[in-house]
Amino acid sequence: MPGGKLVTVELEAMDDQITSAHLAGDFFLEPEEALGRINSALVGLPTSVRVSQIADAITSALDENDTLIGFAPRDVGFAVRRALGSATSWEDHQFELIVDGPRSPHMQMALDQVYGEALSAGTRGPTLRIWDWASSAVVIGSFQSVSNEVNLDQAAKHDITVVRRISGGGAMFIEPGNTITYSLVVPGSLVDGMSFEESYEFLDSWVIRALRDLGIEATYQPLNDITSPAGKIAGAAQKRLKDGTVLHHVTMAYDIDATKMTEVLRIGKEKLVDKGVRSAVKRVDPLKSQTSMTREEIVESFISSFSSQYGLLESHVTTEEEQAARVLVESKFATQQWLELVP
Repeated sequence: MPGGKLVTVELEAMDDQITSAHLAGDFFLEPEEALGRINSALVGLPTSVRVSQIADAITSALDENDTLIGFAPRDVGFAVRRALGSATSWEDHQFELIVDGPRSPHMQMALDQVYGEALSAGTRGPTLRIWDWASSAVVIGSFQSVSNEVNLDQAAKHDITVVRRISGGGAMFIEPGNTITYSLVVPGSLVDGMSFEESYEFLDSWVIRALRDLGIEATYQPLNDITSPAGKIAGAAQKRLKDGTVLHHVTMAYDIDATKMTEVLRIGKEKLVDKGVRSAVKRVDPLKSQTSMTREEIVESFISSFSSQYGLLESHVTTEEEQAARVLVESKFATQQWLELVP
C-alpha cells in the first residue's frame, strides 16, 4: 500500500461467494489471533463486495485491543478486489506522459474529453497529461450556475474566458504561468470497489508524496482538496464515463492574483462560513510561497516522482486527437448553450 506495508491475500470462491481467505504481508498485527479474525471476516462475503464493505466486515470482527500497524482494513479490501480479478494496481498499467504547450481554455477542456473517450475506445492507454494555458480563465464545474459563480462583467474587464468542464466540483481561477494543471485518465479497474471519496484520495496519493518530497506538508482533505498547514494547494474533480473510465484532473495554484480572483469569482457567504475562514484569499496558499522553486522545476519534480513510482512513456497530442478536440470546441465547449447549461 502507498506509504504502508505489503498486503497480500489468497482467496477461494464458489457460487459468487468467498469460501476461504488467507491474509499475509510484512505488516504488524497484535495479537496474532487477530489474523484469524480478519480471515474469518472475509469468508462468506460476496465476490461483488466493495472495499468499504470489506473494511466494515473486518472492523466489526476485530476485538477492541487488536492493533493493525502499517495497514488498515481498507487496504485488505483493495487486496481482496485485486485477488478477485476485479481491480488493478498502478503497476499493472503503462502510463503515457503528455506535456502539452499553451492552448486555449476551450481546447484544454475538449482534450480532457478526447482522452477519456480514447481510453474507453482502446485507442490510448492510461495517460498523465500536464498542460499550460494560453489565456486566463475561470473553469466552472459541470453543474454550477455560471451567473452564481462568476462576475461576468469583471471577467470581461480582465479578458478572462469562462469555460465549463465535463466534471463536477467548484470554480477554478486560472492564469498562465500561475497555475499547474494536470489530468489523469485511468481505467475504472484502478479504482474498483472504492467510494468516490476513496478514489479521490487514492488518485491524489502520488502527487501528495511528490509534494512532501519538496518539503511541503501536503495532505488530502475530503472530498477533493489537497492542502497544507499554510492553506489550500489544489482542487481536484472527476468525471466517470459509462464504461467506468475515470478522468481525474487537478488544478494547483503556483502563484495567484488574489485581488483579481475575488473580483471575478462570486464567493458566497455560505462558502466562507463553511470553510471557517473570513477571506477566500486566506484559503489558498500557492506553491511559490511554500517553495523556492520555479513552476517548471515543480512540474519536472512531479513528472520524475510519478515516473519513479509507476513509469512513464513519453507521448504527444496526435493530429487526430487535436482535430477531434477542435470539433468538440466548435460543437460544445465554445458554445453559449454549453456555457449556460446551468444559467
